[in-house]
Amino acid sequence: MNDGGAAPFASTSVARHLARGAVGFTLIGAAFALAAGGTPLALALIVPGMVALRGCPTCWAVGLAQTISAGRLQRSCRADQSARFARRCRLQSSRSPSTTA
Repeated sequence: MNDGGAAPFASTSVARHLARGAVGFTLIGAAFALAAGGTPLALALIVPGMVALRGCPTCWAVGLAQTISAGRLQRSCRADQSARFARRCRLQSSRSPSTTA
């Protein structure tokens, strides 16, 4: 589902990630609504909701940012096959500690 470790929370597409979020947040919202009534089913809905989000809601938000970022990098690298754009893609995809300071 992801690119092998560089972005552990990212999905293959933004639409898929938003669908996972919709399912996860719906299940967690239903769990809170049922918990107000005192039903034990609420605990059973939390687990699949967290699995759909791949952890907590913050993990889902980080994954959304990683998915969007990965898509932008792939689109910019496929924009043109000339030497100028190939050089630009190499510069964007490799982050050295000396350039981030």
